[in-house]
Amino acid sequence: MTEPQILMTGIVFGEQPRWHEDRLWFSDWGPPEVIAVDLEGNSEVILEAPSFPCCVDWLPDGRLLLVSARDGVLLRREPDGSLVTHGDLTGVSDPPPGNELVVDGRGNAYVNGPGFDMMAGADFAPGGVALVTPDGSARQVADGIAFPNGMLVTPDNSTLIVADSYGKCLTAFDIAADGSLANRRLWADLGDGVPDGICLDAEGAVWYGDVPNQRCVRVGEGGDVLQTIELDRGCFACALGGADRSTLFMMATEWSGPENMFQGPRTGQVLSVEAPAPAVGWP
Repeated sequence: MTEPQILMTGIVFGEQPRWHEDRLWFSDWGPPEVIAVDLEGNSEVILEAPSFPCCVDWLPDGRLLLVSARDGVLLRREPDGSLVTHGDLTGVSDPPPGNELVVDGRGNAYVNGPGFDMMAGADFAPGGVALVTPDGSARQVADGIAFPNGMLVTPDNSTLIVADSYGKCLTAFDIAADGSLANRRLWADLGDGVPDGICLDAEGAVWYGDVPNQRCVRVGEGGDVLQTIELDRGCFACALGGADRSTLFMMATEWSGPENMFQGPRTGQVLSVEAPAPAVGWP
């Protein structure tokens, strides 16, 4: 595997990359805003988010969904550019989920979050996963996950995989016809790995970003390490995209704790490298 190339710099805190309409979309939690960048490094601010954290994904009809975590809502961007409420997350948990979003092929939106406000220095509590169905109703479908982070859905809409950063593992659930989750199981024990954002490839392997270990790692089910990309800063998330969906994009930022995440120079980068297998599933 070749060395990663720098696609973009000057990002405060890049998160949740998504390949969409021939560009990489991601959230910069600093401003906060949603940015799209093409393969030549030309970037555009798509929208300013109402609050931090924020993350995006798309409904099957192409409309963008945006989590506004501090407000406890899942927003939908209409064709005229206006943002309307797609689902109310305030009644699901306290604090409301809003750390990560993935929408499956049926339009079910899964939103997760920790069970405590890390930014406010609150005491630890495990988090969970909420489901927002296409009609906008919201309910919790999983709990007891130490610190839920990245999520993905397999291409047959049958399995949700959640990265548990504090649990140092990937956890899988079966997805029922109504979007509910069942049959919770360990998909991969990552040893000393601390998974953040994740994505799935056509060989059934998962890539995960690892902040404290400053790397992006590809693992098979069970936890066998298939490849490791060492970086000079924390890797917060990754996505497969590009013309054949075989380019791995990594969001990397120098990390010095939550109290300093928006302070100092803009150390956030988008890195890219060719991957051994293309993307499948969602996101």
